[in-house]
Amino acid sequence: MNNIPLQLVEWAFTVILLAILGRIILSFVLPLLGERPNQTLMSIYYVLAQVTEPILGPIRRVLPTFGSLDFSPLVAIILLQFILWLLKRALS
Repeated sequence: MNNIPLQLVEWAFTVILLAILGRIILSFVLPLLGERPNQTLMSIYYVLAQVTEPILGPIRRVLPTFGSLDFSPLVAIILLQFILWLLKRALS
């Protein structure tokens, strides 16, 4: 039996996870491009930052600092996967 609400939730979580992964990748790539990075990549990064910051910001405030390493995306991905797992169990 198709569970449309669950499929929509899974789709939304997938979009959020891809946005987080895209932000991670661009955060490594943009500094490698030098002082004048591609404006298209900068625009994409800005949109991804706007989408993911409401999730990553609160996690970043709670996590202790580890030098210049930011583990908030990893924690967010783990939390999102756990929440999705709980929703699947509850709605199945």
